[in-house]
Amino acid sequence: MTTSEHQGFNTRAVHAGQAFEPRTGAVVPPLHFSSTYAQDGIGGLRSGYEYGRGGNPTRDSLQEQLAALELGTHAYSFSSGLAAEDALIRALTRPGDHIVLGNDAYGGTYRLISRVLGDWGIGNTPVDMANLDAVRSAVAAHKTRFVWVETPSNPLMKITDIAALAGIAHDAGALLVVDNTFASPYLQNPLALGADVVVHSTTKYIGGHSDVVGGAVVVKDAELAEKIGFVQFAVGAVSGPMDAFLTTRGLKTLGVRMDRHSGNGQAVAEWLLERPEVEAVLYPGLPSHPGHELAKSQMRSFGGMVSVQFKGGEAAARKVAESTSVFTLAESLGGIESLMNYPSEMTHASVKGTELAVPVNLLRLSCGIEDKEDLIADLEQAFSSIP
Repeated sequence: MTTSEHQGFNTRAVHAGQAFEPRTGAVVPPLHFSSTYAQDGIGGLRSGYEYGRGGNPTRDSLQEQLAALELGTHAYSFSSGLAAEDALIRALTRPGDHIVLGNDAYGGTYRLISRVLGDWGIGNTPVDMANLDAVRSAVAAHKTRFVWVETPSNPLMKITDIAALAGIAHDAGALLVVDNTFASPYLQNPLALGADVVVHSTTKYIGGHSDVVGGAVVVKDAELAEKIGFVQFAVGAVSGPMDAFLTTRGLKTLGVRMDRHSGNGQAVAEWLLERPEVEAVLYPGLPSHPGHELAKSQMRSFGGMVSVQFKGGEAAARKVAESTSVFTLAESLGGIESLMNYPSEMTHASVKGTELAVPVNLLRLSCGIEDKEDLIADLEQAFSSIP
């Protein structure tokens, strides 16, 4: 079946890149493990396949699927989200270039940009992405190549105006990169809002089952695509066939899962809002969230990620984190099971002591697809443990 962007999301998720196998009619495309491919004479490649690092039919199927769902023209599947970001930055920047990024960016992204690529000569300026004047000033102050934003952000759940940032970036001759991991392509399509590049940790909502690690870069410009594709081939941090297969399988049910994640996230956030132990609930689906109206305008729903801050400070946050049973204390997010994370010591430990440091009274909840009543009951018993 040939898909188009005019078809519904779930139709594209199920069918893009997923043509049945012609010899047997198998409706699930076969998993190709081969590391190399027979040639019809020297240089006579069959369907362009030569060696597994350069191309693999299973990975190509996933890449076609990702491009269709993000409304792009080219997608590249990597061994991890950070591998995808590293290839993107090295493909499109050079020493002396600058990246303006959110001041609450994912700790791993900041570590990559600051501590790894900083030694290569890439500068960076963290800034509050909601303050467009501050963004504009930071971009103008340097040889800015990328404006890099997460929306919703991790873990403070800030919402950023993608179209406005695209205008600022393009006026300065820069590119807008949007990390769309928290929203997923089901809830938000940054390329349609003016972004130049979308990145994902496909480990999260796209894979969706906490059983595969991966990353992706999606673009709609052929020149950018050629440069990114060259680095992917030359450096080689590609997703393996089994990883690509598992990611494709998860991606087919993304829309169905995100509806449930969003419903559970909304229910948990509304419950938290009424608790006396809570200082703040960070969830864009709440009318009290400062980015609520903007989120409504650029997202289809609000997702399953909820952050909460406690009046009892670090002690209260730690106590709750270690007292749940349905929510599992673990890194990562976006799986069918609910996870709880203490960012200050877990996902964002690498930015402690910097302006990107996460409040010590904050927990990040990834609401899975369990029954919402059980999630709330689990939180209620955990809250009862707070001294």
